[in-house]
Amino acid sequence: MIAVVYSGSRFADWKLSDKGEIVSTFKTPGINPFFNDEKAITHLLNKTNELIYHAEEIKRIYFFGAGAFSKSRQKIVEDAFTKFFRFSKVTVEHDLTAAAIASCNDKPALVGILGSGSNAAYFNGKKIKENNYGLGYILGDEGSANWLGRILLRDYLIGDLPKKIQQAFTQKYSLDRKQILDKVYKQPSPVLFLSSFADLLLDHQQEEYVKKLVISGFECYFETYIIPLSKQHQGVPLHFAGTIAAGFENYLRDVAKKHGFTIASVIKEPIYNVLEYYANKN
Repeated sequence: MIAVVYSGSRFADWKLSDKGEIVSTFKTPGINPFFNDEKAITHLLNKTNELIYHAEEIKRIYFFGAGAFSKSRQKIVEDAFTKFFRFSKVTVEHDLTAAAIASCNDKPALVGILGSGSNAAYFNGKKIKENNYGLGYILGDEGSANWLGRILLRDYLIGDLPKKIQQAFTQKYSLDRKQILDKVYKQPSPVLFLSSFADLLLDHQQEEYVKKLVISGFECYFETYIIPLSKQHQGVPLHFAGTIAAGFENYLRDVAKKHGFTIASVIKEPIYNVLEYYANKN
């Protein structure tokens, strides 16, 4: 049996497969070694019944996650998984690698992620080429759920939301100024809180306010990530993965077209293609 995990900061998607057949599919809270230490990851694993039940049957685990961008961060996940899945060989990679495998298999491409966070890189057909992007939810994440949620909250707090969006916000969330500021500045993992507001934007994406907000985020994303990468790696396809990329695909394609790009594919959940890729290798 193999397990494939694709994790953002908010959620982690799990697929367990045996001889090409899916045995179990489920979500857990996100596993991000930038925010979660080995103890926290182990605690999460021990609370998940599906994993407890299948732990000894799983022989290979392929984990792809936001925050797993360095050997030291990858080791945090690897150590927690190795102790829990005692009979498994564990592979830990950045989420961009999963997006590349899902989008273009073994062919060179530019690969972007727009989910709870955002990132982009050149994939040479075998591995992601390291770059200076991926600065996280404070210095980076342009166009992501976190970035969009941050702007939405700011506009809500200063009274700058259109009336319809303001009413939708207050109906969906029971939050006052004190609670919001506490969750952003005092509670752990504010990125989870900030990115959660993308749901409201997805529900009202035809509203002019939402359209302008999302497009401004995508413009910033292209200027920061895609345009510089395209100058370094010309003539390769452009692929995207993530809930924000898929949820606002029309706006994303419009912004890409404006800058002279054609998007080859947009995948909401790369885990399905990644599972098929590794199922065929085992």
